[in-house]
Amino acid sequence: MSLKTNAARILDQSKLHYELKEYTVDESDLSAISVAQKVGLPIEQVYKTLVARGDKTGVIVACIQGNRELHLKALATLSGNKKVEVVSLKEVQPLTGYIRGGVSPVGMKKQYPVFIDSDIKSQEKIAVSAGLRGLQLFLSPIDLISVTKAQLGEISTEL
Repeated sequence: MSLKTNAARILDQSKLHYELKEYTVDESDLSAISVAQKVGLPIEQVYKTLVARGDKTGVIVACIQGNRELHLKALATLSGNKKVEVVSLKEVQPLTGYIRGGVSPVGMKKQYPVFIDSDIKSQEKIAVSAGLRGLQLFLSPIDLISVTKAQLGEISTEL
């Protein structure tokens, strides 16, 4: 597996510190909970990246803790939309360049607006996909917010 993904290259160019952590992929379970167990982090520190479309802004990206669910109404309000829907699975790769289970908020085909749940501020270190299944980026929340130019807000609810 090539460890230099687009996301890692962008972090290198931005001179941001990160670690790459490989794990064995189980095609039948791509959940954040499974990833957290495999990389040895609490689920609260593993963030999943979801791609959505707003009725006014078009494609937007949301990052939330792996044990939480996206609150579509809250994301719509934060992003300046009336309505937001998660894009269909078949749209994810054409929009982002990434496949399900390997979507990173860093280094997508286009720079979409990124929204991250404000809980991220309570974490010292977090993990997001590095852009491949089986590879996570460990980095500081501040660096992720900075490199994605993310806006923070309460956009998730408990499962």
